[in-house]
Amino acid sequence: MWRLPRAAVACEVCQSLVKHSSGIKGRLPLQKVHLVSRSIYHSRHPTLKLQRPHFRTSFQQFSSLTNLPLRKLKLSPVKYGYQPRRNFLPARLAARLLKLRYLILGSAVGGGYTAKKTFDQWKDMIPDLSDYKWIVPDIVWEIDEYIDLGHKLVSEVIGASDLLLLLGSSGETTFRATDHGSESDKHYRKGLLGELILLQQQIQEHEEEARRAAGQYSTSYAQQKRKVSDKEKIDQLQEELLHTQLKYQRILERLEKENKELRKLVLQKDDKGIHHRKLKKSLIDMYSEVLDVLSDYDASYNTQDHLPRVVVVGDQSAGKTSVLEMIAQARIFPRGSGEMMTRSPVKVTLSEGPHHVALFKDSSREFDLTKEEDLAALRHEIELRMRKNVKEGCTVSPETISLNVKGPGLQRMVLVDLPGVINTVTAGMAPDTKETIFSMSKAYMQNPNAIILCIQDGSVDAERSIVTDLVSQMDPHGRRTIFVLTKVDLAEKNVASPSRIQQIIEGKLFPMKALGYFAVVTGKGNSSESIEAIREYEEEFFQNSKLLKASMLKAHQVTTRNLSLAVSDCFWKMVRESVEQQADSFKATRFNLETEWKNNYPRLRELDRNELFEKAKNEILDEVISLSQVTPKHWEEILQQSLWERVSTHVIENIYLPAAQTMNSGTFNTTVDIKLKQWTDKQLPNKAVEVAWETLQEEFSRFMTEPKGKEHDDIFDKLKEAVKEESIKRHKWNDFAEDSLRVIQHNALEDRSISDKQQWDAAIYFMEEALQARLKDTETAIENMVGPDWKKRWLYWKNRTQEQCVHNETKNELEKMLKCNEEHPAYLASDEITTVRKNLESRGVEVDPSLIKDTWHQVYRRHFLKTALNHCNLCRRGFYYYQRHFVDSELECNDVVLFWRIQRMLAITANTLRQQLTNTEVRRLEKNVKEVLEDFAEDGEKKVKLLTGKRVQLAEDLKKVREIQEKLDAFIEALHQEK
Repeated sequence: MWRLPRAAVACEVCQSLVKHSSGIKGRLPLQKVHLVSRSIYHSRHPTLKLQRPHFRTSFQQFSSLTNLPLRKLKLSPVKYGYQPRRNFLPARLAARLLKLRYLILGSAVGGGYTAKKTFDQWKDMIPDLSDYKWIVPDIVWEIDEYIDLGHKLVSEVIGASDLLLLLGSSGETTFRATDHGSESDKHYRKGLLGELILLQQQIQEHEEEARRAAGQYSTSYAQQKRKVSDKEKIDQLQEELLHTQLKYQRILERLEKENKELRKLVLQKDDKGIHHRKLKKSLIDMYSEVLDVLSDYDASYNTQDHLPRVVVVGDQSAGKTSVLEMIAQARIFPRGSGEMMTRSPVKVTLSEGPHHVALFKDSSREFDLTKEEDLAALRHEIELRMRKNVKEGCTVSPETISLNVKGPGLQRMVLVDLPGVINTVTAGMAPDTKETIFSMSKAYMQNPNAIILCIQDGSVDAERSIVTDLVSQMDPHGRRTIFVLTKVDLAEKNVASPSRIQQIIEGKLFPMKALGYFAVVTGKGNSSESIEAIREYEEEFFQNSKLLKASMLKAHQVTTRNLSLAVSDCFWKMVRESVEQQADSFKATRFNLETEWKNNYPRLRELDRNELFEKAKNEILDEVISLSQVTPKHWEEILQQSLWERVSTHVIENIYLPAAQTMNSGTFNTTVDIKLKQWTDKQLPNKAVEVAWETLQEEFSRFMTEPKGKEHDDIFDKLKEAVKEESIKRHKWNDFAEDSLRVIQHNALEDRSISDKQQWDAAIYFMEEALQARLKDTETAIENMVGPDWKKRWLYWKNRTQEQCVHNETKNELEKMLKCNEEHPAYLASDEITTVRKNLESRGVEVDPSLIKDTWHQVYRRHFLKTALNHCNLCRRGFYYYQRHFVDSELECNDVVLFWRIQRMLAITANTLRQQLTNTEVRRLEKNVKEVLEDFAEDGEKKVKLLTGKRVQLAEDLKKVREIQEKLDAFIEALHQEK
């Protein structure tokens, strides 16, 4: 009889074996099932009719395929009716061989699964270099014969296989706020630096486990010896963990060094033409540009700058600069012993790059930070800029110095180094220095997204610190503050109780709360130490420090390397959380500004200060060019008129009047020639050049200030006036002009030959105009001296003063004397003065001899000018006698010839000056104007001073807001791409 239940059980076992086999999917054919299963009747396969002898077999309790325990089963023997039981050796051997096949198959599948799992673990532990992929050109990943980066990284990881057991798949943040943490802090970033943080977290967990193990035996006195042995194990474990961490850090440094050499090799090959590709602007550089624009922006709508940056604050000489230099990996700041060196904020932008260089925002010069001479030059330049920013009478300045530092392995972030907080104003400081530093520090820390890096000197008493109270006021909950204790090596030597340092690092000594606490060593106090020497000293100190061995300090809380990693992570976390909100606020500001412009200036373009300056520059240059289009006739007319106005007084008073007092024509001509020669040699050329220069200035000013109708924009008036004054100030007439003019003028005055009647009449007309102008001036002087006449006294109710009455009586007495002798000489004799004085005294008028002389000068002058005008009128018909050289004629017109000579000299001088103006001086003036405009274009303060007004400020704000928004949008887009 067939025993179907037992056959069913055997079938189920076979199916379970097939079902649990990894790598074999689906249902197997019957021919490939185990021999036991094929020898039993299956109801599902009715075609199988053969009956086989019964095998008695069993299955193992554990399977190599699943590692799971199986239920032990027993199969009952099966009896076959038509065939007797016998020993069939080949069949039994085949069955054993088939059983061995399952054992080999299970071992192979299990081994493959274990190998796959181990490979996945190794692959997860390989550092992720995706963060550094941007610097390597694409061809490097394709050319295998040049670079085998993967083999190097795998070999390094295999070399550090003793660390693999300490690394987990997830971890916690390196530092937490002392009051609470956030869920977002439970994930590390993947990559080369993330592995180090994971290792530090594992070290912290082992420390806690060791501490709990040690605490279990603290209550039992009987197990004191065992407690001591456990403490030794804990110390040994702590020391092993420190050695492991240092070993991993050395591996990390070696990988970074190889990465740096790799990038240099790639750049060298790139220069040789292997692959040409422009590197994209780094993310931190884009962010730094946004901060630079914001620092120059003065918002009218109270839009505050709330973008994150790392604000470094601390007491004076607390080690702020040293910490920054360790983060930047270069000694870039000026140093002093105990004195204030940081006198203005310094914004340092750290970014990755193939070479370790530094450059200022407003300069293209790169300082190689691997060379000591460049480092010294950089420190000197920073010191000069600080002193330049500090105004007279001040000690510190709020103006920011912007510095970019690039180098391999630098953490990307933006730091602002502020002047150290002081408690007392010392000699040489401004009285308000302390308040200025406090207000400056508060202004930076009030930014709700600013990360406060609080630096505390560990070598002095904590109670002497000022900055901790200031930081507590700005960030009372410690959500954006990182506390750094410097000079821990000195603190360990000087502090009697090491637990005090532990209290500081755990945040229990100060009321100030912080996001994280770090202890660093920044050298031995020698300013000539290199960064490498300081780093080695720091690692050696913490490796042997009792604070770390006694678990007073955690491994992740020491060294500037861990500090820079933590600050960088916190910085970028803050950036990602706040940058989009800032972009939205600037969009709203832009909308408000555009609306205001449309309402106030609907028909004007939005020209900012630079664009307005360019427009004014073009207008000024056009006006200078217009000077060359002035006609020669116009130049000569205004030059001749201006020159005569300048020299007419000298000609009348010093040449004509003295010569006219002579008795004959020979003496007249001799006197005139001598005086003209002296005048030409000494004064006339200089006067002519002055007149020409003033005429050029007047014409230039006329073109600059002349309204242009509807197109005239009064916003340029101040700029044009400043350009005109500066150009005139710089312009200097040609030195050789006077020498050439002297020769020309001397030759013109030597000529006495009047060729035609027209020139004669012109000379007479010129003489009459000159004499009439002088006569009019003389009449005015006499009227002011003697007072109003009887008509004005009656009509305008005016009276004479006592002095005017005396002058009037003297004038009347002198006029009587002139009527008696019309040919009286120009000067009074002494007896004539005495006679006039006695005649006036007889009428009761007391006079002084000097008063008589002054009155006589004006009276005689008027008499002479009237006589000369009468003579000039007679000379209108004297040209015929002039041609005959006044032979047999009583009419001598030598004064007409004199004025003709003067008139001809003026015409020739005006023509000569016009040629110099149009050929030389106008072009030189145009060159000066261009130089002035170029200087003004480079001087931002000058442009702000000369181009002012609501319209200019509104356009300037609108331009700045648009620029900030565009840069923020580009930065946000790049930030999303990096995610």
